[in-house]
Amino acid sequence: MKKLSVNDLCRTTNDEALKFESTAELSNLKQVIGQERAVKALKFGLEILSPGYNVFVGGLPGTGKSTIVANLVKKFAESKPQPPDWIVVFNFRDEYHPKAFSLPAGEGQKFTKQMKRFISSLSTDLPKVFKGELYAKRKKEITAEFDSGREEIISAVNAEAAELDIQLSLNQSGFQTIPLKGGEQMSEEAFAALSEKEQAEINEHINLIQGHLREALRDMAEVEEERENVVENLQEKIALDTVEHRIGRLFENYEEYPGIIEYLKNVRDDIAEHVQEFVGMETSQEEEEGVSPVQVQKALMQRYKVNLLVDNCRQKGAPVIIDTNPSYYNLFGRIEKKALLGTWYSDFTMITAGAMLKANGGFLILDIQNVLQNVHVWESLKRALKNKTLQIEDVNEQFGFSSTTSLKPETIPLNLNVVLLGRSDYFHYLQEVDDAFNKTFKVRADFDYEVDRNAHNELLLCQFIARVCRENKLPHFTSQAATQIIVFSSRLAGDKGKLSLQFGTLVGLITESAYWAKKQKHRQVQLEDVRQAIAEKRFRGSLYEEKVWENIESETLLIDVAGEHVGQINGLAVYSMGDNSFGKPSRITATTYMGKPGIIAVEREAKLSGKTYDKGNLIINGYLGQTFAQNFPLSVSITLTFEQSYGGIDGDSASSTEIYAILSALSGFPVKQGIAVTGSVNQWGEIQAIGGVNEKIEGFFHLCELRGLTGEQGVIIPESNVDHLMLMPNIQEAVKAGKFAIWSVSSIGEGIEILTGVNAGSLNKHGNYPARTVFGAAQTKLKKYFMKGQSFNK
Repeated sequence: MKKLSVNDLCRTTNDEALKFESTAELSNLKQVIGQERAVKALKFGLEILSPGYNVFVGGLPGTGKSTIVANLVKKFAESKPQPPDWIVVFNFRDEYHPKAFSLPAGEGQKFTKQMKRFISSLSTDLPKVFKGELYAKRKKEITAEFDSGREEIISAVNAEAAELDIQLSLNQSGFQTIPLKGGEQMSEEAFAALSEKEQAEINEHINLIQGHLREALRDMAEVEEERENVVENLQEKIALDTVEHRIGRLFENYEEYPGIIEYLKNVRDDIAEHVQEFVGMETSQEEEEGVSPVQVQKALMQRYKVNLLVDNCRQKGAPVIIDTNPSYYNLFGRIEKKALLGTWYSDFTMITAGAMLKANGGFLILDIQNVLQNVHVWESLKRALKNKTLQIEDVNEQFGFSSTTSLKPETIPLNLNVVLLGRSDYFHYLQEVDDAFNKTFKVRADFDYEVDRNAHNELLLCQFIARVCRENKLPHFTSQAATQIIVFSSRLAGDKGKLSLQFGTLVGLITESAYWAKKQKHRQVQLEDVRQAIAEKRFRGSLYEEKVWENIESETLLIDVAGEHVGQINGLAVYSMGDNSFGKPSRITATTYMGKPGIIAVEREAKLSGKTYDKGNLIINGYLGQTFAQNFPLSVSITLTFEQSYGGIDGDSASSTEIYAILSALSGFPVKQGIAVTGSVNQWGEIQAIGGVNEKIEGFFHLCELRGLTGEQGVIIPESNVDHLMLMPNIQEAVKAGKFAIWSVSSIGEGIEILTGVNAGSLNKHGNYPARTVFGAAQTKLKKYFMKGQSFNK
């Protein structure tokens, strides 16, 4: 048992020991504070080049892991080689499966520009070639040659018809056969006047000529088709000669890339094959379909474009991509669509790269919570990392939600490290439910939330303050103000010997302190500015806390802070509302009476308690049995309750408090109501550490302040919690002035002596406690219950 001094209540730092007057004198923090294990694990994951060695970085939010990881990965990536560019081009054999090629960094953009210039120059030069005299002369010769052939065919039929007195006449409906007589066309009347034999002979001649005419027309069509073929061959040859002349340099530039060479050959052959559409000539098919040459030409030109998916020409080292919104398409890439004539249309130029392809050859940083919240992403990510390939596709098509046939580009080989950020519970969950997780993310890097408090780390924290001030253009902190940040950091860690690494919270305090300094027109942030920032932040989130105190002050909630009472004690609990936590006293009462042995916990019976609270009650049973039931069984019923508590409760931090109330009820010794208690207990009566000790003490102190400090008030805490004390200055002042006290205890006996002012008592050799002690009086009461119970049983 110890009554704590002011020095036990908080650990301060002498601002003179910091050896600077202002953080402006300090250099920026350039190292990571207290994360040696995490940094070492992260470097291992980045450096080892083996499948599955991706990294999961775990830790509490606000510890700066995102910033630290990003900086470390970027620094590591600077020494890595530049990854290649990626392009997508038209597949001339299967337009629904575009081809993907990699080129050295910068070559992708270069090739794209060269192809654009090449097609642009061809679109200008080819029409000139076909408008030139050479092509016109040769085409004219071919046409004349085939025209004479057609004339020969029709002349032969005409000559045969003339010998048979038949005339061929061409009109809009085609060729007509007309009989002649004396060289003149025979009228219908003259034909009707002929004998049947003569008419039959003429009809026979007409049928013969019409048959020969049909054969002649077929021959003429074949001649025309042959003429068109010869003209097309001429056009292709001219086009090939023209294209070959201009594409030769591209062949030379990319002779080391077989895929590109094959693609260029396909481009050359395709232009030659579709030269009429390329130069805007109208073909017979277009004429029949009613499509303008301009439309056809525009569609054809689209085939020769190059889609530069990833351009690494300006990339220094390996890329580091941080995707804060890893939806499926943002991560794996997208195939865009656009409306055309009432339907959806897509082509290879509408394929866009996602974060994975942009990070290929480097590092991809993702938040695991965002990954799991997006549909299809987690499974697709694992599959891509396992197969080391990326497939850009329309995910809706897999489930039949796409109304059009989608493109499916060639898969792209992947070579990247993925770093997942998230809380450690995500890591444990995925380890348990996902077998593939352990094979894919073999490296775990856990970020600590606190670091040892020593002079070196205090200086590093001050350098952190200096960096925040410079980066955000804030006024610098005096040494006294920096000291208060250090104290706040220990308070945040809940331990005198630790500094919190929750940098998000610390940056918030630094920023808000600078705001209040500016309001007070301070050139530098002063100690009072930091304290005001802490107070103002607490005030902004303390509406619910104030309502609680209003109910206590108005005695709507009954809590005594003076006098004595049997079986009644003040317990302490911590309530959290967002990032604001506060301690609230609660009245706990115990009654004892004859009946079925055991403890009736009202909250447990009303189903308002949690499992940890119920466990605490069972431990109390064990303690009472171990302490008082060695010579006779317990025959007492005990009822415990938190008065005026209507919500759920959990935790075992009130278990020692409940034992004190029970001992008071059994012994008849009253408990001082000006003293509140917190601490869990084991079956041997040893007091164990609890959480939120600072908030609990401050909560009861605030109540005592409201009612008036008497010097008889205080709080009993576990001895093992003394190192966690980082109390507010007003409590330190009250303890120093003797108006408030804090005791640390290690056993139930020590605590009950403070609460009652009566010795707890120790067992004698007969297994009994002395009569005028708390334990002795309790034992007497229990023996009395037992004896009466025996008499009732008889």
